[in-house]
Amino acid sequence: MTEPVEVVRAAVLEGTPHGFLGRVGGASTGVVAGLNAGFGAGDDAAAVAENRTRAGRAVLPGAPLVSVHQIHSPTCVTVTEPWSDAHRPEADALVTDRPHVLLGIVTADCAPILLADRHAGVIGAAHAGWKGAIGGVVDNTIAAMGALGAKPAAIRAAIGPCIGQASYEVDDGFRVRFLDDDEGNARFFAAGKPGHWQFDLPGYVAARLAAAGVGQIQIIGLDTYSDPERFFSFRRATHRGEPNYGRQLSLIGLD
Repeated sequence: MTEPVEVVRAAVLEGTPHGFLGRVGGASTGVVAGLNAGFGAGDDAAAVAENRTRAGRAVLPGAPLVSVHQIHSPTCVTVTEPWSDAHRPEADALVTDRPHVLLGIVTADCAPILLADRHAGVIGAAHAGWKGAIGGVVDNTIAAMGALGAKPAAIRAAIGPCIGQASYEVDDGFRVRFLDDDEGNARFFAAGKPGHWQFDLPGYVAARLAAAGVGQIQIIGLDTYSDPERFFSFRRATHRGEPNYGRQLSLIGLD
């Protein structure tokens, strides 16, 4: 019997079809066993396609899944009609006001962000690794939603499973990048071993959302690194010397 897909939902997005999916309930095997949704994971293409179908069915059955070729950029694109996986543009966020379309982004420690202004009928999905987050992917997503009629104060945003502060060790040089951008970013770093710090990625992303005027923000608070049964993790796979790593999918749509 096929194991059901696990869907983590955010209270702040209640009423909007959405879900943060992990690795539970998929067709992939080997080091990416489970619901791997990433094309670049060295996985069987048929298994990836099946996993993406299962994920979409669990969130908004029958809706086409639209995603992008993610490059850790601040770029956001507006979806006016679905495109095929073979024609994905390079970007790290998507927005739309079209009903019955699923926006999807993949992550493997980076922060997935799902956003909705239900009154305006506008949604967004963003992939925020540290590069995209400091580079402005949050701000660009809010601006693109605004161009479709969304109001920042009416937007609700959820930050899904990602690497937690206790698992995210960085060096002095990493911290300096953030302090050079804004000295107030020091609050997102806890002291670790000499010359190293623990970075609060979801906290930083939440602060960027708040600074952009987003009305309601929820951090799911699940650490991808420390929960191998439920989530894929790039850093965990690297520490284990594994040849590749899976990607989990986060989805949002308008019904």
